[in-house]
Amino acid sequence: MERWDTVVVGSGSGGLTAAVALARAGQRVLVLEQHYLPGGWTHSFALDGYRFSPGVHYIGELGPGQSVRALYEGLGLSSDLVFHELNPDGFDHFVIGGERFDVPRGFDRYFERLVSRFPHERKGLERYFDVVGRIVSDTLRCEDLLASPQGALALPFRGKSLVTWGLRTQRALLDGTVRDPLLRGILAAQSGNHGLPPSRVSLPLHARMITHYYDGGYYPRGGAKRIPSAMIKALRKRGGEIRLRTRVRRILVESGRAAGVELASGERILARAVVSNADPAITFGALLESPHGERERRKIRRMEYSVGLLSVFCATDLDLSAMGLDSGNCWCYRTLDVNGVYERALHALPHGIVEGLFLTVTTLKDPGHAPKGHHTLELFTFVPYEPFERWAGNAAARPAGYHDLKERLGDAMIAAAERVIPGLGKNLTFRAVGTPLTNDFYCETHRGASYGTAKIPAQLGPFSFPIRSSVPGLYSVGASTLSHGVAGAATSGLFAARDILGLRRIEDLLAPSDGSLQVVLASDVAPASGPRRPAHAAPPEDDAEDALAS
Repeated sequence: MERWDTVVVGSGSGGLTAAVALARAGQRVLVLEQHYLPGGWTHSFALDGYRFSPGVHYIGELGPGQSVRALYEGLGLSSDLVFHELNPDGFDHFVIGGERFDVPRGFDRYFERLVSRFPHERKGLERYFDVVGRIVSDTLRCEDLLASPQGALALPFRGKSLVTWGLRTQRALLDGTVRDPLLRGILAAQSGNHGLPPSRVSLPLHARMITHYYDGGYYPRGGAKRIPSAMIKALRKRGGEIRLRTRVRRILVESGRAAGVELASGERILARAVVSNADPAITFGALLESPHGERERRKIRRMEYSVGLLSVFCATDLDLSAMGLDSGNCWCYRTLDVNGVYERALHALPHGIVEGLFLTVTTLKDPGHAPKGHHTLELFTFVPYEPFERWAGNAAARPAGYHDLKERLGDAMIAAAERVIPGLGKNLTFRAVGTPLTNDFYCETHRGASYGTAKIPAQLGPFSFPIRSSVPGLYSVGASTLSHGVAGAATSGLFAARDILGLRRIEDLLAPSDGSLQVVLASDVAPASGPRRPAHAAPPEDDAEDALAS
């Protein structure tokens, strides 16, 4: 029977960050992943010679001295990561009711661009961003308090703005500062990064999300898979191990304490600590047997989960650069009522017309995603889980009705994309459609949830799932704990490692940031040279083998 210091269930951003941090501290760490590709939402996959990365479209705070750069440099990943900076003059493009607004790198430029477009709203914008700034300052200062329910007692003394605004929504701030409908739409346009309308999202969560991108957006060269690949290399360098296609059946508890895991094969692996990167609904609802974890199970029953995703992964031989597209993401809304677009997406499938669409051309971020002369695109819109629920279960035996619905919705998304790329539908060289059930199958999501629990005020901070569970020795990380996204989940992994090691600060887990991470402009990266490869040919390297070989 194997024995490790810590076993990590799941290889998402939170789980791998915890694993590398613990290994750097001298622990023997084993990571177990049910998928044949590592990374959770940060994995990449290849189909018909095209590469796609479903969960990473841009990352912020990679500038000198910023938090995500400090994380990657501090974990020793710099030599295995290169990031491409998206268009600094418009890393996000908003197309709202026919009006376009480009978000530039740098808050001052962004603010002045807003004021130039909406001079009558200057005072409101000043108030809006003043509140956002104060909330985020408090959030960063109180991050350790927000990681546990007990920490809430100290918030009034360290986070005045969090106490004032912590249980309010983005719309509450918009209503008190901004009137212009288009400006309100612009300030809400990045809501797809958490999946909730301004009327429902926690204001501190939304504020932290938008400030994460104040200094631009960045994309990993080689796709999202490069992040878990670099982490796996660092883990192995420190004596750790990862096993793919390895499903955990249950978490072992002995004498009231987590003691390891039992695999679907029946093998038992013992450990002094278990870190679960599975969602709490799976950790406590499926992997942990009663009576252990009853407190978390009660919380699961009253928790609301985030909305599902409908995805289209496609490719074209159109010259998208000549058509005016660049490395920036496109957020497309048919009306100025961005709040209404997201509210309707929570409850019903689009009826022929997709009101809100996220579109990104990944080959303009990183040309290596497709053969020369082709472009890959990733399209996303939000959909509820319920219309797909009757087909949950055996993915290999889903009937024609499921596939017909999936393709009709894919047609509607392509039609929405043609508002930005005319003629796209007739010039596709590849198309695949994914639903919330696809997310369940590949990423072990709970009911297709894109971002773990819904980021409403009553489910964040001290009201979210804590890192340290009610079972001693069992820790939770990922999108349903501190926060979501690559950076939010990674931070939860650092907190778990800190608690396991008994440290006071997460900074003690990281080497000093040395500025070694390489960042280049996406527009400066030339497409691959050489003969054009047929679309059906394999990509330059197999994703699964590449992740393991590193």
